[in-house]
Amino acid sequence: MRIMRRISGILCISALIGLNLNAQTRTDVINAYNEGAKATQTDVKVAIDAFEKSIVLADQVGETAADMKQKAMQVLPGLYVKLASNTITDKKPAEETIKAAKKAQAVAEKYNNATGKENASKILVQGYYNLGVGYFTKKDYDNALKSFDSLLVINPGYINAIYNKALVYRSQNNSAAFEENIDLYIGKVKSANDTVKVKQASKLALEYFRAAGSQENKANKLDEAIVLLNKAAKYGEDKDLFYYFADVYNKKKNYSSGAEYAQKGLALETGAAEAKAKFYFQIAMAQAGDGKTAEACESFKNAMYGAFAEPSKVQRANLKCK
Repeated sequence: MRIMRRISGILCISALIGLNLNAQTRTDVINAYNEGAKATQTDVKVAIDAFEKSIVLADQVGETAADMKQKAMQVLPGLYVKLASNTITDKKPAEETIKAAKKAQAVAEKYNNATGKENASKILVQGYYNLGVGYFTKKDYDNALKSFDSLLVINPGYINAIYNKALVYRSQNNSAAFEENIDLYIGKVKSANDTVKVKQASKLALEYFRAAGSQENKANKLDEAIVLLNKAAKYGEDKDLFYYFADVYNKKKNYSSGAEYAQKGLALETGAAEAKAKFYFQIAMAQAGDGKTAEACESFKNAMYGAFAEPSKVQRANLKCK
């Protein structure tokens, strides 16, 4: 009986010690949590370490610290998002933003925090955007495209990435990919009724294809030039575009089209006689080609300014203009 009483006494003492350790460990959980709460506004990393420590300690304690664990789990995703956001505020390299945003996403998923996951995703998008812009600035076009594509996997509707992809393809002179992406961009900004961006992108595309058509014209690749100029025309009207159309069609001896486009260009030209000379020259070339000598002589006379003065003089001499 004495032995049994001794054993019973030992068990009671052990139980008391256990209760005391349990209570102390819960105190440690609370202290760690409070340390995190205190550091939240001043040092995010310290706050994260403290809250994570409180979760580890809560797991050791068990049920009696479950409430503190839940509180820490609710706070942590937002802190990781803040840490990722700070990389942008502090102008850290884009790679750091991406790494921090992915960590924030993982923590939000771990603790089933929808808001944290959404905010981390937005920061990740910004990270990939900044990375792509950085590569584009350095003319590292392949990595720029990879960065923008990674962004668009996360947010397919991010129109600035689509626009920047179009700029990359323009720099690579990849006309098919440029057209595909600029058309996609224009379609999206039209849906949003953003007329400013529609106008900006259309002007970019028109100028790109107009310049490409002009180069093919210079190389005397007239059919290719027409294709490119027609692509340019898809994005709007432009007096210089009409001039190149007129020049190409006159070279192809399609004088009616040459005259038509030259007249359209002339109608849009608001400058002085020298600015209008190139259009009068194309009108005259079309008239001469059609055998309208008198009209051609008058048009060449109107074209005798600037760079077109000498060619017009030669043409008038050939036509025996008075």
